[in-house]
Amino acid sequence: MSTESHAPSSASVPEQPPPPQPQSEQEEDKSQSKKAAKKEAAKQEKLRRRQEAALASAAQSLSVDEDDPLSANYGDVPLPELQSKVAADIRDWTEVGALSSSLKDKYVLVRGRAQVIRAVGKNMAFLVIREKGFTVQCVVTAQPDVVSRQMVKYAAGLSRESIVDIEGVVSVPDVQIKGATQQVEVQVRKLYSVNKAMPSLPINIEDAARSDVEIEKALQAGEQLVRVNQDTRLNYRVIDMRTPANQGIFRIQCQVGNIFRQFLLAEGFVEIHTPKLIAGSSEGGAAVFKLDYKGQPACLAQSPQLHKQMAICGDFGRVFEIGPVFRAEDSYTHRHLCEFTGLDVEMEIKKHYFEVIDVVDQLFVAMFDALNKNCAKELEAVGRQYPFEPLKYLRQTLKLTFEEGVQMLKDAGVEVDPLGDLNTELERKLGQLVLEK
Repeated sequence: MSTESHAPSSASVPEQPPPPQPQSEQEEDKSQSKKAAKKEAAKQEKLRRRQEAALASAAQSLSVDEDDPLSANYGDVPLPELQSKVAADIRDWTEVGALSSSLKDKYVLVRGRAQVIRAVGKNMAFLVIREKGFTVQCVVTAQPDVVSRQMVKYAAGLSRESIVDIEGVVSVPDVQIKGATQQVEVQVRKLYSVNKAMPSLPINIEDAARSDVEIEKALQAGEQLVRVNQDTRLNYRVIDMRTPANQGIFRIQCQVGNIFRQFLLAEGFVEIHTPKLIAGSSEGGAAVFKLDYKGQPACLAQSPQLHKQMAICGDFGRVFEIGPVFRAEDSYTHRHLCEFTGLDVEMEIKKHYFEVIDVVDQLFVAMFDALNKNCAKELEAVGRQYPFEPLKYLRQTLKLTFEEGVQMLKDAGVEVDPLGDLNTELERKLGQLVLEK
């Protein structure tokens, strides 16, 4: 028995190969390809020159004033200083997520990315520092013998997404801080750039974190916001992964796997690891990625089904696996993926298949409870960019026989074959009926 959902592959008619192009058309295509390549090369060269100019300008603006008596309190960390020389105690750093009012008036050292940089005149600058999805506002204020105006200028000239070390005193403002997760401020005393980002990044975090709903509302109000397309996100995935929604998705995924594993271990299941490079198809109904293995045909595993059943026959009783699954399916739906992480379960049945249903029921309730409890911040971050309805579930999941489900559909005026399978549309309709009732 597997907890992952299967959908039959849609039937398709093989396409006929297109007729060969005339030689003149082939030459024209080659000419267009050369033009496109030259255009792309020119574009990249222009971008390179622009970045070099921006780097030179940034380097000049970030130069430390040697005449400043407080120059040791800020600046770029030299590369040799970043090499491992003396073992450091990571407890010297306070995580941004741990900054709270309980640390008021305490001296802290934090490291993170400069998400927002805003200068207010020549004597003050605000930096929002981000670490692992948490943010805190840091204030650089010119003060005699503490912070110089040159240090304020240096802070204001940092490029966004640079990694910085900040030392300072925690303070608690009287008003709510809307631009950060932590409701405290750090009054900066020292500021060092550990790794400078490019002055001009290909995408901004604010743009990449924007929802389609927000963009559409702005358009209706006559304002045009930047939309980061999928190809741009994938080309610069390392930046796109920093958005709150993507941070939340990966952390929720981590929790799902952890809850799944811990629950099943407590229920007497054994975790197994099955081969993913096999000689033949592991189950029907889905296409296979085929490859050559030292002159012999092989393929990537579509499912651990066969090996799970072997484990049951081998007297393990209850087994599960968290692992990759590969499906070479020609489909563009949210229910078909070429590769995904499968959560698979197999168990022996003493007398009735409801034994399996009961375990899966308890498993899902445990997972939903734990996610609501431990991932509230992550779910909220995902919901801001990708709005969704909060999941509704019962402490004991409703059980319907196939006949009862078919009858509910018929009562709602839906035509359904009482001896056939329920397709995707019918499954959704039945789920809607259950929710309403």
